[in-house]
Amino acid sequence: MKAPRIPELLRLAAALVLVNALLVTPAWLAVSVADGQAIEISARTGPGSWIALEAALVVGALTLLPRGLWMIGFAWAAAGTVIAATVIGVTDVVFQVSLARPLNLFIDLYLVGALYNLAIGNVGLATTLATPLLALLVLSVLGIVLVRLLVARDHSAVGRGGGPQKPRRKQFAPRLAGVALVVFSALGLTLEAAPAFESPFSTPVVHLIRTQGTLFADTRRERARFENELTAPDNYAELPGLLSGLGGRDVVMVFIESYGMAALEDPQFGAVVGPRLDTLAARAESAGVHLVTGELVSPTQGGQSWYAHGTVISGLWLSNQLRYELLLASDRKTLVDDFSYAGYRTAALMPAITRRWPDGVRLGYDEVHTAANITYKGPPLYWVTMPDQFTWSYLQRSVREGRKRTPLFVEAAMVSSHAPWTPVLPMIGWDEVGDGSRFEPFRQQGYPPEELWVDIDVLREQYAESIEYSLEAMTGYVERYLDERTLLIVMGDHQAAPWVIGATGADVPVHVFASDRSLLKPFLDWGFVPGAFPGQQGEAHRMDEFRSWFIEAFSGVPQGSRASSRGASTLVSAEEDQP
Repeated sequence: MKAPRIPELLRLAAALVLVNALLVTPAWLAVSVADGQAIEISARTGPGSWIALEAALVVGALTLLPRGLWMIGFAWAAAGTVIAATVIGVTDVVFQVSLARPLNLFIDLYLVGALYNLAIGNVGLATTLATPLLALLVLSVLGIVLVRLLVARDHSAVGRGGGPQKPRRKQFAPRLAGVALVVFSALGLTLEAAPAFESPFSTPVVHLIRTQGTLFADTRRERARFENELTAPDNYAELPGLLSGLGGRDVVMVFIESYGMAALEDPQFGAVVGPRLDTLAARAESAGVHLVTGELVSPTQGGQSWYAHGTVISGLWLSNQLRYELLLASDRKTLVDDFSYAGYRTAALMPAITRRWPDGVRLGYDEVHTAANITYKGPPLYWVTMPDQFTWSYLQRSVREGRKRTPLFVEAAMVSSHAPWTPVLPMIGWDEVGDGSRFEPFRQQGYPPEELWVDIDVLREQYAESIEYSLEAMTGYVERYLDERTLLIVMGDHQAAPWVIGATGADVPVHVFASDRSLLKPFLDWGFVPGAFPGQQGEAHRMDEFRSWFIEAFSGVPQGSRASSRGASTLVSAEEDQP
């Protein structure tokens, strides 16, 4: 028995509805998740934009094309284009709510690997592999359905000898409808600036092509511009009194994952984080440690922490992967080199890095500590490889203690406050930390990520608690280990994802600790204030200003000399900073 035929006009209507729904899905998704955020899908896309002009063009044009086997090829190409535009559009929305920037197809493909690693840590290998396979299956079925709707049943048949069948009178109504759709879409595309076509009509595919074309041109210009920045003089090796103002003290620079100003400014987060900062200030004072706090502007939001790390140490604004990779491919000097020239030994402590890390070799660290060679015997905690308390303990025991009295510069990362913000561990006695096996009972504590991330309210609670834990671990280190020969600088790497924190600012807190009050005076002169809360007036300094400023502030250079790096200004002798 032959399957019943779908009436041509009904098929045409179904095809139009499905293609239109797919093309406007990114805009509808953006509206549903924006929650006050500025998500730009199209200047002509919003809550009232529910008709995609390209849908009418695709469906109408395929209705008018001559019948034949080759038409099936056109239908598959059209279906593939529609599905690809939908996937790219949805991904762009994800980028904007997670990273506060649009998707750039020309430099963001590397994130596939980062996403794979994040998924492995959160939901395991089986789910990570099954999810894209399931998505591929769904997209394939969707493609088949689209082709069946875009090609009339008679269109898929051919006459004897492979030639097209003769047209039937029944095709008149669908062809007339096709003409109307093509004329309508052409008129809309031609007059898209006219008020009559601003709503409810949209052109998502046109906007996507324009946006990615603009990003491609911008990326080419960005490469040329950044290559010019890389040629600027940046070598402080011959600078008189390089970092002499530190007096040979160790400098430990620590980045706390996802610690942005929203953690202090959002009322819900502040109710948790604020009291912890008050406790930090009190316990530091009791330990004889002085504390000042300020803000810096990070080049990234919601992720890609290496941009923040690289920006601080290089003195260059690394806001995308292209800039980061160009830095690594160059011979640009960094703060690591500056400390080496000043007679320091340098080390990187990166517990989240689980694979080979050639970046550390390029950046010139004398020691590189990653998950592979850190002696941690405790459990992984979903994506988080080890808890912050262990990392702080390892920093003291294995990186700082038991070495010759050569001054040390350490760049470290604390990752307990990395998404998925579960589990949030309790603090244990510092003498119990050891090799980390003491953390085994906490392996499965808290919400599983797949449950946590469907409830934004609980997710926000977990985020605040994870930041509180990271600050508590930092407080314990300051109280127990900070001595008169250490300058400790702790900063956030970036804000958490905008859709979680409800904010898109890029400022992060910076806390600076020292037993010697004179080490903090340059920071006070730079706009920092005493205590655990920033009191920034006006715009905060950017992270790419830190390197040149730090060299200026702590090098004994005669007044009036200048450093040869971006943002350099008159250097003031470190002796003038002494009380």
